Amino acid sequence: MTDVLWTFDALVRAAGGTADGTASMPLTGFSIDTRSIKSGDVFVALKDQREGHDYVASAFEKGAGAAIVSTTYERKAGDGALVRVPVTLQGLEGIARAARARLSPAARVIAVTGSVGKTGTKEMLKACLSLVAPGRVHAADKSFNNHWGVPLTLASMPADTHFGVFEIGMNHAGEITPLTKLVRPHVAIITTVEAVHLEHFDSVEGIAEAKSEIFLGLEPGGTAIINRDSPYFALMDKRARQAGRTLRTFGLTDGADVHPFRWAISADGSEVAVNLSGRDVAYHVAAPGAHIAQNSLAVLAAADAAGADAGLASKALGGLHAPQGRGSRTLLASGSLLLIDESYNANPASMRSALSAMATVPRQRYGRRVAVLGDMLELGPDAAALHAGLAEAIDATAIDLVFCSGPQMSHLFAVVPAGKRGGWAINSSEIREPLLNALRPGDVVMIKGSNGSRMAPLVEAIKEKFAASGHRE
Repeated sequence: MTDVLWTFDALVRAAGGTADGTASMPLTGFSIDTRSIKSGDVFVALKDQREGHDYVASAFEKGAGAAIVSTTYERKAGDGALVRVPVTLQGLEGIARAARARLSPAARVIAVTGSVGKTGTKEMLKACLSLVAPGRVHAADKSFNNHWGVPLTLASMPADTHFGVFEIGMNHAGEITPLTKLVRPHVAIITTVEAVHLEHFDSVEGIAEAKSEIFLGLEPGGTAIINRDSPYFALMDKRARQAGRTLRTFGLTDGADVHPFRWAISADGSEVAVNLSGRDVAYHVAAPGAHIAQNSLAVLAAADAAGADAGLASKALGGLHAPQGRGSRTLLASGSLLLIDESYNANPASMRSALSAMATVPRQRYGRRVAVLGDMLELGPDAAALHAGLAEAIDATAIDLVFCSGPQMSHLFAVVPAGKRGGWAINSSEIREPLLNALRPGDVVMIKGSNGSRMAPLVEAIKEKFAASGHRE
């Protein structure tokens, strides 16, 4: 891909702004965070959790090549080239549209949404398509899936991109529509629909409706890819057809367009074989978990719909490992303790999937299963019941010891059999010492909770205590 992302003049035009100065270096990226800004980045002064204009001077000190600021911003000593716009987010969206418009007609853009598995599916697509078009695949390194993350990812897309992969999330109805119309995908995936963000919806069906908004941005002739196993398949199918788009389905049922005729799940990953466009494709998924293997079906369906060689693309799945906070596995204490880090986020469906994945670890390798679970947030009035309902999954996966953190997890802890109760605390910091004291060689321990429940520090605490000879599995 090209080193220069935007010329300064093109950047000003795309933003619909006015120039104040001129860039003295190539513009090679975008940033909204001065803590991670790189030389040549364009700093966008967004007003979100913080007022971005307060950090413009710091951005230039750290090497920014230009900054997008409000027309009312007062230039400071040391400021470099400025692009002045009435509203900085709208300026960024203008650049995003221009980035999408300048792609070659042969380029293909894929968008992913779903209650669970968005980021993992995006990462699988990125890896698979990079085998097909090395150096010409663009996707965000993080979960940039909201009202600023999607345009930021688009704005950062080089003009010679052949495959663009975008993750689109939402908390409320109506949030996906403007983002999918910005991305204008040729292929749109809904991984699954589950009870997530229920405090903002009357029902899970409402979530299915909101996820189906992704089809509204599909390009003419585009393909909608949906989970045939979902109880909300009929609704999503109807919305895709109303949008006038081609439909392809994936899942474990024989009725799915892409379904496995070989399916073997183990602690070391999955062995899968599917028939795709009349061709048998067999592959290994290195990241453990049936949910990851199932989403790999959507990945290959999307690759095929985008014109990629799915057989070649599938080979990347054999080298794919779960990222930090999303199922990464670390061997500690000279390999005698296995830590599974699922601390990035959680909802009832992903909790069950993570517990099932841990249960594939053979007892002869790690004899005791320890689950450390934090609150699942944004579940609305059914939160208590949804937390308590995990007791069934605890039993089904034969978890030996359960630690719980947070007010909502008290409902689960109350119904876990007494012999399995490791401990409960109002927050993760208070459960740290009891957990560390309970762990021993031969354990597999899984940490999971919503990001706001702050379970990640427990992961680091375990690594610190059992660091001897620790390495990633």
